[in-house]
Amino acid sequence: MGETSARQPPILGVPLADLRRDRTSVKWGVHGPDVIPMWIAEMDCAPCPAVVGAVGAAVSRGDTGYALTEEYAAEFAAFAHAEWAWQLDPRTTTRVADVLSGVTHLLGLFTDPGGPVVVSPPVYNAFYEVIEACGRRVVEAPLGPDHRLDLTGLAEVFARETAGGSRTAYLLSNPHNPTGTVHTRAELESLARAADEHGVRVVSDEIHGPLVLPTSTFTPYLTVAGSERGVTVTSASKAWNLAGLKAAIIVPGEGAVDAVRRLHPYVTFGASHLGVIAQTAAYRDGREWLHRLVGELDANRHLLAELVAEKLPGPRLVVPEATYLAWLDLGGLGLGDDPAGEVLRRARVALSPGPIFGSGCQGHARLNYATSPEILRDAVDRIASILA
Repeated sequence: MGETSARQPPILGVPLADLRRDRTSVKWGVHGPDVIPMWIAEMDCAPCPAVVGAVGAAVSRGDTGYALTEEYAAEFAAFAHAEWAWQLDPRTTTRVADVLSGVTHLLGLFTDPGGPVVVSPPVYNAFYEVIEACGRRVVEAPLGPDHRLDLTGLAEVFARETAGGSRTAYLLSNPHNPTGTVHTRAELESLARAADEHGVRVVSDEIHGPLVLPTSTFTPYLTVAGSERGVTVTSASKAWNLAGLKAAIIVPGEGAVDAVRRLHPYVTFGASHLGVIAQTAAYRDGREWLHRLVGELDANRHLLAELVAEKLPGPRLVVPEATYLAWLDLGGLGLGDDPAGEVLRRARVALSPGPIFGSGCQGHARLNYATSPEILRDAVDRIASILA
């Protein structure tokens, strides 16, 4: 799986000139034409043929109305069983516009206005925005120095926040963004025990689940003992690069089915019909494409590790176990607390600023390596040039 077939062009082989000419999304539209964008989580990839065929056929026949989502749920359930041996009942699921809107609805259901939502920084920056947008309070329980869940610290935070009777939720990034950490089954079981003991609802964002790289194994949160009161929210959008074709799914644990049914039916209307068609095709017919992509991402993460070791003396790269996002420590290089700003100004490479991922992230940046090896080399060379 780690090698691209000689009969097929690489998925992550789109030339820089073509990307600058053809892409009109946020990633390629925000910065000037001299910038290599390696920030927002969009891939520079050729599309999955099954998705192209399904969406193109729908548009050609005028099938552009409102979405029915039962087939989408069934195909996700079949995919989850095939990939992770996760047996879920699609009839208990709720379909929503995207993962973040699903998370927002669930936090409104499981917590009170002004109530605590726990996160583990460095963590996906949008978690902070979602918690603020729905009028809840961020509580941080940072990852440990090894970039893994600090389970003792989490249990202490859970105990403190629930001591006065506050309804509390924990927003889990599984796998973890931006570090690429893949939580083990044992870690998730310990998390589930602590959450159950203190009555905390775990909401698990598993959008990067299909992008776990070789040598690691993805464990869906709802497959571990004690997770019955938890809820998963996920989508095909990251693994198949479909952020512009919106659809997502909420999967409740057995002890959360009745609670999730209290969501207003209106929230299920947000999934785009074309998004549902695209993501259904991805789950049903896009597994071979996905496996090829994961092999190319695996090669890119090793290339990135080699380039950083050779050309960026001093910074520490957290070699990711999943996702296509890498966490860089650029502290001590004279680039300040927000090195991404200096890298953009002087090297013309756009990274995601470390401080947006939570407390203690000064001196760090996130790099998106889902691009061609040529672009990856050029970007690291540019960064190295400002350190000479």
